[in-house]
Amino acid sequence: MAIRMTKPWVSLTAENVKALPGQLGVFQLANAAGEVVFIGFGGGRALFGIRSELDKAVADPPAGATQFRVEINQQYTTRYQELLMLHVHDHGAVPAGNLGKPLPTLGRLSPL
Repeated sequence: MAIRMTKPWVSLTAENVKALPGQLGVFQLANAAGEVVFIGFGGGRALFGIRSELDKAVADPPAGATQFRVEINQQYTTRYQELLMLHVHDHGAVPAGNLGKPLPTLGRLSPL
């Protein structure tokens, strides 16, 4: 598995989110330019996993999000931290939509 999410972006609409399975995993939200503005996860406390969390994003898109991509992953908390660390490595900070929200302690990631 590649460390970066490479799946194509999908429009952040209620119809596209409704088509998702109720699975655990991580997701990224991006603006119209394809810049990641939020990284999140749908875990065991979300009724329908990723789909439940993306339903919230459709209702109130963080930081101008217009598209999303998902990755089904049973180790969603580890993958979530990995994606945040990768974003910090690439951009110097977590995505704008993650600012002001509780974040896990992040290590340093040095992808090759």
